Amino acid sequence: MQSEKPVVHIVSNDSRGTKKLNQFFVSRGLDVVAFRTAAEYIVAKRDNRPACLILDLILPDLDGLEIQRRLTGSGAPPIVFVTARGDAVSVARAMKNGAIDFLIEPIDYIQLIADVELAFREDLRKRKELVETKSLLVRWQTLTPRETQVFHHTVAGLLNKQAADELGVAENTYQVHRGRVMRKMKAGSLAELVRMSTKLEPILQRPHEKDSVLSTEIASVEPVHERAYTLAGITTRQAMAARPY
Repeated sequence: MQSEKPVVHIVSNDSRGTKKLNQFFVSRGLDVVAFRTAAEYIVAKRDNRPACLILDLILPDLDGLEIQRRLTGSGAPPIVFVTARGDAVSVARAMKNGAIDFLIEPIDYIQLIADVELAFREDLRKRKELVETKSLLVRWQTLTPRETQVFHHTVAGLLNKQAADELGVAENTYQVHRGRVMRKMKAGSLAELVRMSTKLEPILQRPHEKDSVLSTEIASVEPVHERAYTLAGITTRQAMAARPY
């Protein structure tokens, strides 16, 4: 992934500004794909290259801040706002919602390229974390109901005897289950298993809800290759009617 050529996505209705940005990024050896509307962007296919989204604040179909809100959690690239008009409230909202930066024209191109390079690194980091999380979830799914209980008791720091008493099993039986948990999770130590638990904690619920959690979370970390982003509120008819830039 590191060797793949990064790409900059530009969503802006300002043709002159888009042309300038395109020329600048191409001069820096980057690929550029431009869109005039949110509708065009959502039907586009994203490949596996590191990416950054340059987003205007004012667009024909959706406000840039609304696009940012709806893209949250979709696997979309990190966002850098570039706009001719901006205000303190918009800047604050954009940054609070995770934007890399909010630039108002005339653009500081040194700052812009620094922001874009940061976005590429952030995109790579997030996608690596998603892949690791998916792998952990798949391994966790292989645990039996009893092993799932042992997993939670183990990472809680209970001694073998304490955990065995709580589960109503013999201590040696608990140790057998614990060994299976370690092997299935591919954990080389208790500390490593605890780190895995920390990564899984935001998406793990009670043990008996495991299957429903997994079906939701694995779907959210599917490969980004040729994935179209979905923005609630834009119909398929609107998206398909969008003309290429």
